[in-house]
Amino acid sequence: MALPSVRGEMRVGILFLSVLGLLSARLVGAGQDSGSVIPAESRPCVDCHAFEFMQRALQDLKKTAYNLDTRTETLLLRVEKRGLCDCFHAIH
Repeated sequence: MALPSVRGEMRVGILFLSVLGLLSARLVGAGQDSGSVIPAESRPCVDCHAFEFMQRALQDLKKTAYNLDTRTETLLLRVEKRGLCDCFHAIH
């Protein structure tokens, strides 16, 4: 007698899991359809995005290098001026 009740419970469990699987698949499909899809022809490729990113990074590096070069040159001029002034004061 215990055997038929176990089989009945298994059938109900399998039916429940099947219905749950179908509902979850339907919800996943509905979530994907709700967004707007951009055709692949109108989307820029990954390489284009990477190239644009690298271009911007290179421009930023050039600006930073120019600023550092300018600051270094200014500091060197100050050091030379200070050295000349110290020599001038030592002579007089």
